[in-house]
Amino acid sequence: MRYAFRSALAAVLIMSMTACANDKTSSGSSSGNPPVGVDLPRADSDFWNSYAKYIPTFATDLGVNMMPPTNSQNDVSKLVANTQALVSQGAKAIVMAPQDTGAIATTLTTLAAKKIPVVSVDTRPDKGKVYMVVRADNRAYGQKACEFLGQKLNGQGKVIEFQGALSSINGRDRSEAFADCMKTKFPGITVFAEPTEWEGAKAAAALQTRLAQHPDIKGIYMQAGGVFLAPTLQVLKSKNLLVPPSDPKHIFVVSNDGIPQEYDAIRKGEIDATVSQPADLYAKYALFYAKAAVDGKTFQPGPTDHNSTIVDVGNGTLEDQLAAPLVTKDNVDDKTLWGNQI
Repeated sequence: MRYAFRSALAAVLIMSMTACANDKTSSGSSSGNPPVGVDLPRADSDFWNSYAKYIPTFATDLGVNMMPPTNSQNDVSKLVANTQALVSQGAKAIVMAPQDTGAIATTLTTLAAKKIPVVSVDTRPDKGKVYMVVRADNRAYGQKACEFLGQKLNGQGKVIEFQGALSSINGRDRSEAFADCMKTKFPGITVFAEPTEWEGAKAAAALQTRLAQHPDIKGIYMQAGGVFLAPTLQVLKSKNLLVPPSDPKHIFVVSNDGIPQEYDAIRKGEIDATVSQPADLYAKYALFYAKAAVDGKTFQPGPTDHNSTIVDVGNGTLEDQLAAPLVTKDNVDDKTLWGNQI
């Protein structure tokens, strides 16, 4: 998967060299390689911290003239300010991962007016023009989690779901798909959907309350292992419920992210599955498309040669939907998973 896009990458690099040869006075560095601004969305998540580590590596590999990254700390007002600063410093393309996918629309409109392309990572803005969205099919996350828990619970019992922020398309996609699947395929399962705003403390408090009210809960769906894993395990341990799957008291847990800590928890029997969000490929292809944008390259819907599909999600917005496999005890040691490579 890491080497599948060589031909397209070579084409982009050739285009970049041609652009440099034809326009020695273009904006950006003295070499004619326009600068790309990157805003990191937060620093309180193991998943996003892993993404941040991949960014400079792939910038070097792809020949991207990357400016020093900013970090908006899960605050849309900081994202707006950071974007303005990057543009004022000469950014010719912006990579961002807006956590509030509704509130960023005005900024996207401003950037479009300035002809500064935007690549949105992991989330798709509700409105506004972007050059490319790089994410996985988040509805599939909720579907996979539902099917895993439904099968483990034999279609009966109670499950608690830690919903991500519903102001984010990711939170909505995962929540809606999980609910639809449970209603359709496993009507005998009761779901307690708990809003968390992607905050681990809120998830832990909800779990404490629900376990006190319903000690027979047998399943947990965490929409983000990066922020929910540690507090969830802490609560289960305090209740003497952090036991292996062979123990009748075991609560089946499925997560989303694919961080190394989740894999360790799967190996220990503390949780049972996660969906691996490709942090490495998010970084790689976000930068790839940012460079392609400043080089004037365009894309069309259809399959790629890196095991994904570019789809038109409406209004001409293109989304490269990267692969995100379910990880269980059966494949947790797969060396191709990014969580096993860091």
